Amino acid sequence: MNNHPAGENPGEKAAWDVELLRVLVSRKGTRVDAQWAIHPQLKQDLLPEEWKEVTDLMGKVTDIVGTRFSEVLQSVEPDPPGHA
Repeated sequence: MNNHPAGENPGEKAAWDVELLRVLVSRKGTRVDAQWAIHPQLKQDLLPEEWKEVTDLMGKVTDIVGTRFSEVLQSVEPDPPGHA
């Protein structure tokens, strides 16, 4: 059984890829949603005031990323003319 990270050989220094934070931007038609997630262990390790700070900052990040994604999408795919 191999207990080494993918592509690692025994005797080499192990390097693990761990996703700590994720920002996901998705769209459905013209609606753009931005969400974030944190690794469960990291969340558990944070103090309450640290968790609040991360939550506030990630709220700002998703706002910025979502707004920017919306702007780029609008410039690439402007709304087609509508009918009244």
